Amino acid sequence: MSEPGKVTLLAGGIGGSRMAEGFAALDSVELTVIGNIADDDEFHGLWVSPDIDTMIYTLSGRIDRNQGWGVADEGCRAINTLAELGAATWMFLGDRDFGLHIYRTERLRKGDRPTEITFDIADRLGCPVRVVLPTDDTVQTRVKTADGWLSFQRYFVENQHSVPVEEVLYEGIENAKPTPEALTAIAEADLIVFAPSNPVASISPILAIPGITDALSQVSAPIIAISPIIGGKVMKGAADAMMRGLGLRADALGVAEYYAGLARTFLIDTADAWLSAGIADLGLRPVVTDILMPDIEGKKRLARQVLECSAPASWGI
Repeated sequence: MSEPGKVTLLAGGIGGSRMAEGFAALDSVELTVIGNIADDDEFHGLWVSPDIDTMIYTLSGRIDRNQGWGVADEGCRAINTLAELGAATWMFLGDRDFGLHIYRTERLRKGDRPTEITFDIADRLGCPVRVVLPTDDTVQTRVKTADGWLSFQRYFVENQHSVPVEEVLYEGIENAKPTPEALTAIAEADLIVFAPSNPVASISPILAIPGITDALSQVSAPIIAISPIIGGKVMKGAADAMMRGLGLRADALGVAEYYAGLARTFLIDTADAWLSAGIADLGLRPVVTDILMPDIEGKKRLARQVLECSAPASWGI
């Protein structure tokens, strides 16, 4: 392939940003990320977009590597002041982070398009990858527990995803319209990848936007999914807990069942090789490999593995 191949990555959270780093580090790839916006919420009068910001912070080299989210060399004076004043501060926002949220909220109040705001943020922070919103409309994940319906951030952050999940819905999804940029990224891709992100909270809200799944069903490009669960456990996040609460298998086979009918190839870890036959029965081609990404070399290695699964002779790897 003389020109970089176009990879479109559907992603959310830390696993998604790590996978994006791997692809972004390869000269053979022109990467576009369609990011999750369903965990967006308002805090202290500001609109916060955790998954999108984590993606941009990661790809621009600003991420706090120790925790996987937020900005490195961060301060906490603003949030400490809010706590002194009696505000609820269970959602930690650092001082630099506040600056981004102020900028986004000011632009939204002016009526600017969320997609354009995101492009500008990514450009000004030095993000080398095109980060696309799946919709400019507001879609928010709601989680039902024994105490009633919670926003995703209350479930995930305030409650530390420790309460059992009974039901999940994506508020506003019925009226959401896909962005032209997301549809173009899907239509023009040489390869489409579902990142090792939470399938319920990160990938499904993208797929559920009317028009997105139809667009995916019409492409000739390979669609490859990567399991976020290894040996029945997630490295970070709440994918296993949410799947278990919804009555789904909380393992790699359960994730494969979630993506069956869309993805054509499914990468699982060597620890889950014994699930290969069940995955094949779903009509997915199982590929067993090391899917851990502890460092940049691990991220690049997995990205190359995905490319090899899609078109071995054409990626120049």
